[in-house]
Amino acid sequence: MLVGSVAACGPANQNSTVSTYAVGSQGYVRYGTIVGMRPVQVAGTRSGLGTTAGAVGGGVIGSTIGGDWRARTVGSVAGALLGGIAGTVVEEGVTSGQAVEFIIRSDDGPDQAVIQTNEQGLQVGERVALSYTDRVRIARAANAPPAGYSPAGK
Repeated sequence: MLVGSVAACGPANQNSTVSTYAVGSQGYVRYGTIVGMRPVQVAGTRSGLGTTAGAVGGGVIGSTIGGDWRARTVGSVAGALLGGIAGTVVEEGVTSGQAVEFIIRSDDGPDQAVIQTNEQGLQVGERVALSYTDRVRIARAANAPPAGYSPAGK
């Protein structure tokens, strides 16, 4: 139960997940080409939520051990300590993951580095759209203008 409750608090480490604040927000899109990429490890969080949930759960379970009040008190304290440690480890584990650092050569600006997951299987040389909303995201640019394209009059 403890592992499930802490795991449910972990973010979905996918680029297709947006925050509730991003819904209805306006942003802008620019185009570029992937010129480099490398895998990166995303460190897990230690918000204290896992520690707290583990300590509470461990304390409750530990308090059921033993017959008299002294044994239950010792069980409760030991359970809270062990549960807190376990909760910290679980939280860090479920919030860590793998991602990719993409180096993008923008059509109209400096090169940019964007770190995100790679569900689309993007590769070096592909044209991408950089979407700037609640955070920067890249996606395969279907029907994007070719590199170096400039609309008439600009």
